[in-house]
Amino acid sequence: MSSHPFDPVAASRTLVKNGVRFVVIGGFAGRLWGSPSVTNDLDICYARDRANLARLAGALKELKARLRGVGEDVPFHLDARTLEASDHFTFATRAGNLDILGFPAGSGGFEKLVRTAEEMELDRGLRVPVASVEDLIRMKRAADRPKDLIEIEVLSAVQDELERGE
Repeated sequence: MSSHPFDPVAASRTLVKNGVRFVVIGGFAGRLWGSPSVTNDLDICYARDRANLARLAGALKELKARLRGVGEDVPFHLDARTLEASDHFTFATRAGNLDILGFPAGSGGFEKLVRTAEEMELDRGLRVPVASVEDLIRMKRAADRPKDLIEIEVLSAVQDELERGE
């Protein structure tokens, strides 16, 4: 599959249109809070109930999602049952890279994240829940990758600015 430009608005719009229950996490969520760090994928944490998995599968089909890093000849049946079998998938879509996680490290999953998420406007009329800065920091700490340790410092500075009302 050829690489498509990163378009988190198009991906989010498709998810919302299909009624998918999700929270934006990862680097794009950090950007929405004010982090200057650049990302090339949209990470979401999604509700794992059967109805939401079916809606998510529909949205992924609409986005023409394919497993990222896997040859096109590798069979992959995109449906609720497949999504239920695992909780972490990385896709290449017509809106760029999309990573979906049911239980990101350090998060407690969708139900916990959505409680403290803040709804933000991505585009006219397109509002999505975005994980709190505190939750983003917690997930970055749990992931413990070198790039996450750097982002913890950036997000901590963003958090300080938000607390000061800047």
